[in-house]
Amino acid sequence: MTNTSEIVAVDDGDAGYHKGLKSRQVQMIAMGGAIGTGLFLGASGRLVTAGPSLAIVYAVAGVFAFFVVRAMGELVMHRPSSGSFVSYSREFLGEKSAFFVGWMYFLNWACSGVADVTAAAKYVQFFWPDVPQWIPALGALVLVLAVNMVSVTLFGELEFWFAAVKVLALVAFMVTAIVVLISRTPVNGNVTGPQLIVEHGGFFPNGLLPAVLILQGVVFAYAAIEMVGVAAGETAEPRKVIPKAVNSVGWRIAIFYVGSVLLLVMLMPSNSYDKNVSPFVTFLSSLGVPGAAGIMDIVVLTAALSSVNSGLYSTGRILRSLSAAGSAPRFLGVMSRGGVPYGGVLLTACVYVLGVVLNLFVPGESFEIALNFSALGILSMWSMIMVCNLALQRKARRGEVERPAYRLPWAPVTNYLTLGFLVLVLALSYWDVPAGRIMIYSIPGVVLLLVLGWFAVRHRVREVAVEHHH
Repeated sequence: MTNTSEIVAVDDGDAGYHKGLKSRQVQMIAMGGAIGTGLFLGASGRLVTAGPSLAIVYAVAGVFAFFVVRAMGELVMHRPSSGSFVSYSREFLGEKSAFFVGWMYFLNWACSGVADVTAAAKYVQFFWPDVPQWIPALGALVLVLAVNMVSVTLFGELEFWFAAVKVLALVAFMVTAIVVLISRTPVNGNVTGPQLIVEHGGFFPNGLLPAVLILQGVVFAYAAIEMVGVAAGETAEPRKVIPKAVNSVGWRIAIFYVGSVLLLVMLMPSNSYDKNVSPFVTFLSSLGVPGAAGIMDIVVLTAALSSVNSGLYSTGRILRSLSAAGSAPRFLGVMSRGGVPYGGVLLTACVYVLGVVLNLFVPGESFEIALNFSALGILSMWSMIMVCNLALQRKARRGEVERPAYRLPWAPVTNYLTLGFLVLVLALSYWDVPAGRIMIYSIPGVVLLLVLGWFAVRHRVREVAVEHHH
């Protein structure tokens, strides 16, 4: 068999794209990717469980998320590709790895999309409580699908405004919170300030264990930061734009996640948040801001739609890269005149329709189970980015390629630390009953499906490789 990694120096899946993403759109895709429903909605349950130590957990997970995105940035500088880590896995580790990581990424977005379509439906019900959940779910999907099918420029524009809404909402909250803290305005009869942390059990009011156990959910909150890498293939000047976007992910995580949590615990005791209500709504309602819940609901709806939008975009590109090498059906490689890989986009949309159907039958459970499966996809993909980065370093040491000047700092130590951290996160999900256990027990099933899938396509992969060679 011909070694595919020798042949695919330039990825066939990169042909035909229009370089339609502008620098400001890529900056916002990076920003929007790092701020999702995990912060707007998920933070309240975690605040109740872990208390102020949530800020520490966000910071620790954020450091590793930053390492992942820096490693990704180095790979992009080596060779920008719309196939992203699938393309890098192919180049450094061979087609088998590309097949594995590509389909695991698809699993991640397919499941998180199901969760986000569900979330979008729930937020629409806030305004129209009598509407059955599946109707807004379908409406949201049709809207975002239509935008994705037209052109990458339209996707970039929609994502730019989605991200802008999320960022503006957080900035507005932070400004309000800082004004309240400086003016010592009491909230719910409590004097605001850092003393609230000390008076209610310090940073670990429920002990260290709850803080450690929420790591998995927190890592999930950072999912989609790797979107920057996928967008690189459709950016006019990726080597100029991507380092800026990647570096900004670090300080954005610090300000928005760690900063928001620190402000929230200085405004109200962490146990006074309601795990079913966005912590921002709880705070703004306590201040007596009229319509706070409605405004925040629109923001969270935007975050959910933004995630569905990103999912359709990135899986379309990743599936096309798989298809070009023979690792996915041919129809996933078709490209429209507008430069949209619509085969892959439509396949993902079909899975999201399944999410709409799940909303019909199990509106409660579908969200939790989908989220956990998505986490499995993220952990495997982040691990693969780290392994590809190690392979790039190894090739550079052998003098086969040149390492870009823009690198993952303190490598390879940071690579190994991050891989260890990701294994720890997977192990911790065993204690997340029942959803995390369902995910752990299903790993052998997922592996079996991947192995069977590989045996089904390997004949075609070989044919494509031979065609390339000739």
